[in-house]
Amino acid sequence: MGDVVRLPSWGFVHAHPAYWIAFGGGAGLAPFAPGTFGTLLAIPLYLLMMAYLDAQWYLSVTIALFALGVWACGVTGRALGAADHGGMVWDETVAFLLVLFFTPAVLMWQAAAFVLFRVFDILKPAPIRYFDRTVKGGFGVMFDDLLAAGYTLLALALAKTVMGYL
Repeated sequence: MGDVVRLPSWGFVHAHPAYWIAFGGGAGLAPFAPGTFGTLLAIPLYLLMMAYLDAQWYLSVTIALFALGVWACGVTGRALGAADHGGMVWDETVAFLLVLFFTPAVLMWQAAAFVLFRVFDILKPAPIRYFDRTVKGGFGVMFDDLLAAGYTLLALALAKTVMGYL
């Protein structure tokens, strides 16, 4: 295992491409709520991807970004001596890219998606908490946020259905 770095710095983030990716280009260095900043990072990426990619390419790129995150978070977690260091935010970024893809492109829906995703990511209801505790390495870091994305999409679909009946 690498040297334990408890408070990563800009120097650490720029020392290896994996660190830069895992820390969302520095978003994970936010002094508070780094996961929220990592989630916000998905918004400009989403807008850029939607401007240039059709649905198939968007999802393909998102899958590739997930795989890249498995590698980057695995390398970075080992270097930090913390498998899921709070500053590693690429998991939130990629998972929220998936949420945004399936969320109506309306500010109200996207804001609701943001809040729901953060709630599910922070509270980690079952089975998210189970997988967060048992699946380790880069895949574990990325996977629990994928589950939070699924919960978010399920909640949005339920809300849309209920609103359709009102």
